[in-house]
Amino acid sequence: MSPPLTRHNRPRRVLDAIEAANATLSEGDRQAKYAKLAESPYRFFRGTNHLYWDDVWYDWRFSLYGGLPATQTWLQGDAHAYNFGAYGHHDDAVRYGMDDFDDALVSDYQYDLWRLAISLVLDARENTELSGKAVRKALKALVTSYHDELARHAEGEVPGAVTLATATGPLGAFMKKVGKKKSRAKMLDKWTQLTEEGRRFAERPDKLAALPAHLASQLRKAVEEEYRQTLRSAGDEAEEGHFRVKDMARRLDAGTGSLGLERYYVLIEGGQDHEHDDVILDIKQQVPPEGWRLMGAVEKRAWRRAFPHEGMRHAAAFLAIAEHPDPYLGWLHLGDRVFSVRERSPYKEDFPTHKLDGAKAYRKLVKQWGRILAREHLRGAHALNPEDPGSFARGVGGCVEGRLERCVDMVTTLALNYADCVRQDYRTFLAWNDEPSA
Repeated sequence: MSPPLTRHNRPRRVLDAIEAANATLSEGDRQAKYAKLAESPYRFFRGTNHLYWDDVWYDWRFSLYGGLPATQTWLQGDAHAYNFGAYGHHDDAVRYGMDDFDDALVSDYQYDLWRLAISLVLDARENTELSGKAVRKALKALVTSYHDELARHAEGEVPGAVTLATATGPLGAFMKKVGKKKSRAKMLDKWTQLTEEGRRFAERPDKLAALPAHLASQLRKAVEEEYRQTLRSAGDEAEEGHFRVKDMARRLDAGTGSLGLERYYVLIEGGQDHEHDDVILDIKQQVPPEGWRLMGAVEKRAWRRAFPHEGMRHAAAFLAIAEHPDPYLGWLHLGDRVFSVRERSPYKEDFPTHKLDGAKAYRKLVKQWGRILAREHLRGAHALNPEDPGSFARGVGGCVEGRLERCVDMVTTLALNYADCVRQDYRTFLAWNDEPSA
């Protein structure tokens, strides 16, 4: 058989995109990431967000129920089931929602909703073994709850996050358990130890590595000088020694899509509000969100005027979407690379969907996902247009008015078909990755 005249075919495009996305990684990091991608179709989906954006950026369907200036907001950018979870910051209150804004950007709301719907299908197939009918019902619950939540706030109200006091159903029980199981003291006991020289990071060779002297010196200076200037208030109001660096380490093997980007933990003195007052700063290299690659030249210039670098973009997204932004939120530079800085949450925990008891419990959870995503989009739109905070909800509502069932059908069909495509791409990747020359 003669070779094809073009390389324009799905398997070749998927493999070329994966190679290009990971070309700058070291051989060790690349193999570690590929091992994670090979774990399951859902893990593959999580680690190839670039494929999703390539596929949907010019999808004609987004014009049916949006695709307008009024339907744009701050997006999470990598919306999927396991980017929802418990979190909490320095006030020690447990909340539930999306707490990862590495891929956040401003665009049409449907890109988040579609990605979340696709992840629902993959999660339901892998972790809950729901029937096809049950998966369709869950998708309907997700999409209708999203639009119902927007309709409730069409006059401009900006609802709060889900908290321990407001969580219901399986989410309520989950958050109570997180509140009892996790704490700042327990987090410090897990990651640090007391030595004769004071508290230091514990020896965890699978998770932490020591920094070479030159990098440690550079990072210490960036934390104590540049980073403090990026804080909204804590840097000015902190008592003497608050940001004194006590120890530093490189964070290893964290994340999936972000595997290979530099990440550090820095232990600082912290305030005196807690018995265990030390704070772990999570310092993570930031690169442009996947959607940014697909913008035109004019859009990219406008984006850079608004956000001169990715640390500023990450902080702006965090402040816009999160109801209670981390007071340690900021950024710093190490050479020509920019890093976000935030407190490591003592309450970070994913919801174990595989423990849900049947389709009804799953639907209750995904209804919460729909409402939470809508609320985060409402907050993001309010940050972009504080003069008319209800414009986003009204804009989306106008696109689906009288056609909600058709919208549900469209998203359901898209999610089911794309999940099938993910499984096909996953098999392509496995076959290629298993080749001796790969």
